[in-house]
Amino acid sequence: MTTTKQRPGWRPERLRERREAHGLSLEAAGDKLRQVADRANLRIAGNFQTIWSHETGSVYPGPHYRRAYCLMYQSTEPDLGFRLPLPSEQEAPSAVLPVPTPTTNPAVTEEAASAISSGLDHVTDGTQDYDPAAGEVLKNRVVSAWRGRMLTDGVKRPVLVLVGGYAGSGKTEFARFLGDVTGWAFLDKDSLTRRLVERLLVSLGGDPHDRHSELYLNEVRPLEYKCLMDTANDNIDCGISTILTAPFIAELNDEGWMSRLTNRCNAKGMDVAAIWVRCDVESMREYIEFRDAPRDAWKLANWDEYIQGIDTEHAPPGVHLTIDNRQGAAISIADQTREALRKILG
Repeated sequence: MTTTKQRPGWRPERLRERREAHGLSLEAAGDKLRQVADRANLRIAGNFQTIWSHETGSVYPGPHYRRAYCLMYQSTEPDLGFRLPLPSEQEAPSAVLPVPTPTTNPAVTEEAASAISSGLDHVTDGTQDYDPAAGEVLKNRVVSAWRGRMLTDGVKRPVLVLVGGYAGSGKTEFARFLGDVTGWAFLDKDSLTRRLVERLLVSLGGDPHDRHSELYLNEVRPLEYKCLMDTANDNIDCGISTILTAPFIAELNDEGWMSRLTNRCNAKGMDVAAIWVRCDVESMREYIEFRDAPRDAWKLANWDEYIQGIDTEHAPPGVHLTIDNRQGAAISIADQTREALRKILG
């Protein structure tokens, strides 16, 4: 939960109106909310007291609660009164993915593919400078990978996908969504290297949770990314499509680095695609506070200094596709795409 403050577009009464329109008591809404959250791996308590505090406006729902409400009511954050809509959401008021009627007809695979394609189109940030042809190729390959899992593998050439973004941008969650849809291997830098990084920093006389000092940036970070890329190379050698998630800030801004990676992969018959997950400063801070990771302590304690060093308006030049996750919009669509697939496939 998030303490109450003035939030543009917040209309807490809409939650109560939506609950009553569904004929749910507070207790029943809590039960249903917990079921939805469990399926989506969201951490909430879902008791009626908390729901009531959201509906009366005494507490603003945290990120996992907002995602769960959107799933339960099959709606968007602006529709539920959590915030003002983004420009793209105003252009397409109904951002909720249509859920086709479950069927045993073979066309079910195409219905699912259409839902995935619609979700990806909706969260693509068309305001950024990127190669539209490469972006479309990547989106088509995601959908083709889905068809391949359901029917036959129509894409024989594997792909290495880099998903980058600042801390709290939603990059890991979006990468997981891509992994769910495509069945491609998923490698998260923090999961692979965090424990080794912490031990190495201690052995060098540093803070295990340091991610900003010269010691980390010069002595540890290069090894951390080398471990990630070495692991990816093992998959490349085996021809396994792989999704990597890490900030990739320096890497995606280094044309030489991207060129070397692309050439190395092409030599082994693998394509490379880079995705940038864009997010606003307030949403990133909210999620960083929510996950409460020790490695984020410096960022939160020195927030003004930290945000002066990042660019939330523009994607790095080496990116093929930018995902617009400002105010959590893209992750909400990803959640609903998963839910749509669950309903389509039973």
